[in-house]
Amino acid sequence: MQDFLINLSVHHQILIYGFIIVFACAEGPILSMIFGVLIRLGYFDFWPVYTALMVGDLIGDIGWYQVGKHFGHRFIGRFGKYFNVTEASVAKVTKIFHDHKHKILFLSKITNGLGFALATLITAGIVRIPFRRYLVINLVGQFIWSGILIGVGFFFSNLYIMVDFVLGKMMVVAFFVILLLLFLGFMKYMQNKIKTNL
Repeated sequence: MQDFLINLSVHHQILIYGFIIVFACAEGPILSMIFGVLIRLGYFDFWPVYTALMVGDLIGDIGWYQVGKHFGHRFIGRFGKYFNVTEASVAKVTKIFHDHKHKILFLSKITNGLGFALATLITAGIVRIPFRRYLVINLVGQFIWSGILIGVGFFFSNLYIMVDFVLGKMMVVAFFVILLLLFLGFMKYMQNKIKTNL
């Protein structure tokens, strides 16, 4: 496995960064943490990975904005159920957009939407937020969010490497899993709170 990763990182960089861009469009957060680990292990350099992750995620954001702008409610009615986007969720986000459109876009980017990520991106297109402003806000948010996620993967893999006994490694893995579960629980709590208050 180690030889395979070294071979990929040395001889197939264009393929790897293309892969990152394509898959970051759909699953940027998980990919960011995985590559945080691989950066710490020395298989990849930080800046090219960071840039590819941000480019991929922004391409996805632009795509969803265009879907909202050009197809809007027709898309939601026909395909929304496949993406967990409903007219109700778009109506809730639209309500927030009237007073806090810039804040909600930025917070959505750095919190992965608290369960409303796609609804937020599509709604931005539906309500016709100026594209340049949309792009700048998402770029700033993506810069922070990708950095945090890569940092999480880097930090925990660094802890794992530093601990040189089996029980210690198990404790690092358990600590990471507990933190991940707490984070997911917090996201679920915030999502329910937002739904209750709307």
